[in-house]
Amino acid sequence: MSLYSKRGVSAQKEEVHEAVKQLDKGLFENAFCKIYPDVLVGDADWVNVMHADGAGTKSILAYLYWKETGDATVWRGIAQDAIVMNLDDLLCVGIYDQLAFSSTIDRNKTLIPAEVLSEVINGSQEFFDKMKALGVNITFMGGETADVGDVVRTIAVNGTMVARWPKNKLITNEKIAPGQVIVGLASFGQAAYESDYNSGLASNGLTSARHDVLHKYYAQNFPETFEPKLSDDVVYIGKHRLTDKITVDGKEQTVGKLVLSPTRTFAPVMKVLLEAHFDAIKGLIHCSGGGQTKCMKYMPQNVKIIKDNLFAPPVIFDIIKEASGADDREMYQVFNMGTRLEIYTEEADAASIIEAAKKMGVDAQVIGRVEAAEKQSLEIQLGEQVLKF
Repeated sequence: MSLYSKRGVSAQKEEVHEAVKQLDKGLFENAFCKIYPDVLVGDADWVNVMHADGAGTKSILAYLYWKETGDATVWRGIAQDAIVMNLDDLLCVGIYDQLAFSSTIDRNKTLIPAEVLSEVINGSQEFFDKMKALGVNITFMGGETADVGDVVRTIAVNGTMVARWPKNKLITNEKIAPGQVIVGLASFGQAAYESDYNSGLASNGLTSARHDVLHKYYAQNFPETFEPKLSDDVVYIGKHRLTDKITVDGKEQTVGKLVLSPTRTFAPVMKVLLEAHFDAIKGLIHCSGGGQTKCMKYMPQNVKIIKDNLFAPPVIFDIIKEASGADDREMYQVFNMGTRLEIYTEEADAASIIEAAKKMGVDAQVIGRVEAAEKQSLEIQLGEQVLKF
């Protein structure tokens, strides 16, 4: 059993998939988000899409960082995480504008004061203002803030995003086919619209990252940050404090800043691509929960996906791998490993897509290809090692 499983978390969400398998899959079975006919207006040429997600256990890392450093602004990154985990999923069906967002914040009031709520709520608006300046319009519709200390140990920051979108401007993954290539967008570095270096970790696999990287000091001093029934040998088993310094690209970063890098949104890039290169984009995958295996859930059954040129994982994943002792198979199933958005396109169109992304400071490259197969499969080639799924 993996450490991830021992901590009560499922990277592949098998039980969730089992629970929902009988539900209506919407208009397009392979689409990254469930798409429904337009029930809001009743126009057959439009669709409705709603998505719910959140910052997950990354909020616990923010809690620890805030308690240790006193820096409450870290909660603004958590607000961005909760928004982007919705927004970038919706990007994968072609939606990048005229969205509405409602937040859900559950807190333990005895530990989370009004100061933290203010940072999360105002941080959300700050993010929306930044996106509006880049042509991505998201209306903040308010939401629910509940004091539920009997349910939540610290704080959970989640949200729901909804859009009404023209049916002829959707990306449904039905056009993914053999012969196409996959352009990957990097999750790390510093985009033109980011103010700091982004480690690329995003908001998946944080339970594993937190316990594997951080020192037992946090178990001893902050027992409210983990499930007490967990075995001691999987709780905060790393060597680092959040204030430890790491050199990245010649610059000093703290471990805390690396693990708490706000999830990068690709919305400004995808707005450009979907407006200028819509017909060239055959499919989109957000490598979130499930990491580099996420694509298998949304592929046609008669293809083999080969990823043989992924970005070299940035330093945060080296830190996690060394701390956890996890093998490559588990790492690539849990984390994005530096490549977080996949664009399926014809080889002739790849260069223009890559150029557009790089103009906005987001690294991009062809990371793989689609081949014909009798049965759906995935190969990830890492040098001489081949991971098969």
